Amino acid sequence: MKAMRNGCQRATQPADLNRFVLERLNAGDVDGLVALYGPDEVLIVPTIRAVGHREIRAAYEQFVAAKPEFAAGETQPAIRNGDLALTSVRLAGGGVTVEVARRQPDDTWLWGIDQPSLR
Repeated sequence: MKAMRNGCQRATQPADLNRFVLERLNAGDVDGLVALYGPDEVLIVPTIRAVGHREIRAAYEQFVAAKPEFAAGETQPAIRNGDLALTSVRLAGGGVTVEVARRQPDDTWLWGIDQPSLR
């Protein structure tokens, strides 16, 4: 894994993103969460559609303010096609996450589209 400017690790595999988001959510690390997305990417949660770092930051600031604790789900194998990968996690409560990751020029991965909870 590669280190980022802010000290966070960068994903060298698409599945790293799922682990990093869980760690950073539980730590309340908004900067680290935002760093998992490209600058113009999309986060979709039940009541929010956030596009770009500024809106994604605002969504995560609101979300982590309640200090929720998340348990690891069952990470599914990434489905890769060139510079894109579909990632997902089966959640303990029966939900599932769905994300599209994009390979970056430095061979690390960032999420392009993230919908963290589907039923």
